[in-house]
Amino acid sequence: MSVLLQLTSVFQEVFDNAELTITPTTNSHDIADWDSVAQVKLVLAVEEVFAVRFTSDEISNIHSVGDFISAVARQKGSVE
Repeated sequence: MSVLLQLTSVFQEVFDNAELTITPTTNSHDIADWDSVAQVKLVLAVEEVFAVRFTSDEISNIHSVGDFISAVARQKGSVE
């Protein structure tokens, strides 16, 4: 399963919207409820789903779905 597909499930769960679709360019301006609290929930959910642990520097640089993809790829040692 691709990282984007797995992230889509995470985003749908965090935002409680089974119809939510995301792309690598999706950011907080595209999803009305993506605020600081949602960001924390997203980070925790992504860490759990992908069995990774982001550093505080990585977290501070996550501003879009593409940033999540890159961060997961770095943690997993692969390029997605």
